Amino acid sequence: MAFLRNDPSTQLAFSIVENKGVFAVLIGSGLSRSANIPTGWEITLDLVRRVALSQGIEEQPDWAKWFRDTTGEEPNYSVLLESLATSPEERRSILHSYIEPDQSDREEGRKIPTPAHQAIASLVRSGHIRVIITTNFDRLMENALREYGVEPTVVSSVDALKGAEPFSHSQCYLLKLHGDYKDARILNTDSELNAYPKEYDSLLDRLFDEHGLIICGWSGEWDHALRAAFLRAPNRRYSVFWTTRDSLGVGAQELATHRRAKEIQITGADQFFSVLQQKIETLEQSRRQNPLSIELLVNSAKRYIAKTEYRVQLDELFSQSTEQLLEKIDAANLACQGQWSQDEFRSRIQYYESVTEPLARMLGVIGRWGDGREFAMVLDIIRTLYGNAEKVANGLTVWLNIRSYPAVLAFTAYGLGLTRAQRWHDMHGLLSSTLFREHREPQKVVSTLFLWSWKGTENEVWKNIEGFSDRKTPLSDHLLNVMTEWKTSFVGVEPNFELMFDRFETLASLVSFEDNDEASIDSSIATNSGEILAWMPVGRVGWHTASYRALVQEMESETTIVSLLKAGFAKNSRRFLQLFIANLGRYNKRMFWR
Repeated sequence: MAFLRNDPSTQLAFSIVENKGVFAVLIGSGLSRSANIPTGWEITLDLVRRVALSQGIEEQPDWAKWFRDTTGEEPNYSVLLESLATSPEERRSILHSYIEPDQSDREEGRKIPTPAHQAIASLVRSGHIRVIITTNFDRLMENALREYGVEPTVVSSVDALKGAEPFSHSQCYLLKLHGDYKDARILNTDSELNAYPKEYDSLLDRLFDEHGLIICGWSGEWDHALRAAFLRAPNRRYSVFWTTRDSLGVGAQELATHRRAKEIQITGADQFFSVLQQKIETLEQSRRQNPLSIELLVNSAKRYIAKTEYRVQLDELFSQSTEQLLEKIDAANLACQGQWSQDEFRSRIQYYESVTEPLARMLGVIGRWGDGREFAMVLDIIRTLYGNAEKVANGLTVWLNIRSYPAVLAFTAYGLGLTRAQRWHDMHGLLSSTLFREHREPQKVVSTLFLWSWKGTENEVWKNIEGFSDRKTPLSDHLLNVMTEWKTSFVGVEPNFELMFDRFETLASLVSFEDNDEASIDSSIATNSGEILAWMPVGRVGWHTASYRALVQEMESETTIVSLLKAGFAKNSRRFLQLFIANLGRYNKRMFWR
């Protein structure tokens, strides 16, 4: 596209967003330069200066020129280090003072992570970057990662590589090719950098084959073993983006040509990575489906549900929408491996809501205006979403658990449509229908996807939603917020949507309560003074006094009692309905004061 021709950074941002976790970052000494950690050339000239001054030479305006004039050779970092220190331990000691910040450095903000390091750490935390390769000895990158709550898998030696978890299982895999400045095994000299251990070569071959690359701060001129790894890489399945202040050198250009790298002109690493992070955040926010396309689908559902002759089109509409949703929730960026982070949890929840919204809104529509003939189709959709979530068995528990969140959203939207239409028979049928679970006993929908019964609520994980840390019913509150945004498609004029939402949840609690029998509840009344009679999931009505009072008054009215019992609620028993109301009252007292 012509308007992207001169904007490779935007192209890179799109590639990262659409291939989450696929791009690795390769950083060199240029990235640490703005932290006042000198490059290899600057260390070389400073070593020349210090040696010359110790020999009585006067301060020179250009130490490189002085060295050339005196020795007839170019200043060489490797040669100098080998001359000054014969052992790896001695070379490490020389480098230590150039890298380790002292008190003055810390007070003046030197030798600490830069905005570039922080931006990369933020992209790691959000899951966009998972692999970092560096030729630097310093610890700026791992310090930045820890500041952002990410504990990296650090590989700085062959020994560390052998004991490290595979990079495919790590939230962040940091490969320090030349070692760590506190480890005597750092690679400094030309002879040390001429070839890597075979274990490093194998790892680099796989990384370069399976990942795209963002290169920043590495000249590509030296590091012969790393250059060799570039030239060995056979595939170009993902792009390489190479940032540079000026034009690439001869050696770097050879590598760029071999990998068909896209060159990005930058003013500095800090500005580049900060802007890249902002673009990625903007693109993620814009991934929410176009509201116009959602309205088109919703209007199609309304048109098809209105006429019997469109039943085939209605079924095809929902089948296609369900298949599209399944494809999106099985995306590679939602893999269940990796570590927990609050930001990743929030990001996944937002993504699930975004991709489920079209289908959920349509389900609300046919819940409101359907006539019961759509019921089997809706149940098949909910079962399909739940079954698809259950097919993945390995990974971090929280990521496995929330895979069925789209099923929760679909169930809730359809249930609210039924509530709005007062289709109580279909409502009871939905809540008490069976969900089949692989290798486990089948359970009712309400016992699988409703509030505390849903495994996605384990460990109070929903308190990690921003601003929800002190909520008594965080999932219930969040679903209310989501459905408040979606209700325009199927609720219409409703003076008190909160009460309608609480009515839906209260009826779900009643169906959950139906797992008990009257005799056991009566026994609980006789032995428990004020205690809960039987366990059941309870939403906002447990503490929201206004809704609680209004709904109890409804359920005690003759009209509502007749309607609910006729639809199958409370086992068709007035006495059982009274026991439920009593149990709900005890929950209200407990949750209100908790």
